[in-house]
Amino acid sequence: MKRWIVLLLNCLIVISLSAQKDSSIRKKERRRDVLLQTSMGDIVIRLSDSTPLHRDNFLKLVKVGFYDSVLFHRVIQNFMIQSGDPNSKQAKAGQPLGNGGPGYSIPAEFRTTIFHKKGVIAAARMGDNVNPQKASSGSQFYIVQGKIFNDAGLDSIETFRLNGRKISPEQREVYKTIGGTPHLDQGYTVFGEVVKGLEVVDKIAAVQTSKAQDRDRPLQDVKIIKAKLIKRKRR
Repeated sequence: MKRWIVLLLNCLIVISLSAQKDSSIRKKERRRDVLLQTSMGDIVIRLSDSTPLHRDNFLKLVKVGFYDSVLFHRVIQNFMIQSGDPNSKQAKAGQPLGNGGPGYSIPAEFRTTIFHKKGVIAAARMGDNVNPQKASSGSQFYIVQGKIFNDAGLDSIETFRLNGRKISPEQREVYKTIGGTPHLDQGYTVFGEVVKGLEVVDKIAAVQTSKAQDRDRPLQDVKIIKAKLIKRKRR
């Protein structure tokens, strides 16, 4: 019952924000980047047109201010940094987080052309046991830091984590040079990438985190102060 009350409150927050601000997505806004102004520096994200459901949903939430004051509530060095839980906005120190959202999910949009290299943004989701369709959280996302792999490590992932599915030669080269989290490919929807601020991702990933019941939550809050749409610059 308590969980349903939290979900209802989150829905009411989204409805209230949407009533105050226009959440419809205009064509020109799909050509904008997203600036995350965090307490540890700025991160600029470019969303993928090949995942339109996730792209438009993220743009909508940014427009209505959903991500303003939200924490990075789960941080694991050499893996990823996760945010998007609205319950984190007023969370007390030591409070476990990660169950909040807008009250809906998004159908998976797996694409072989976009994968879990360092710097991509992807949607968090519930586990396969309760979510066999692998639908994405309506708001929670993570940015990949990952690590660099060698061929032996990638061979092992193909065998034991990807059920024999092969990693393409092109993607192997990326994982061996830039790095990432290849074991998550085709299991979580990647819908964009960081175009500026990878050093901020590394900085956040390096903070000290809890080993208590709020496991992996930074001991000192790392916050998205504001998220907003900005004019896209040439790379």
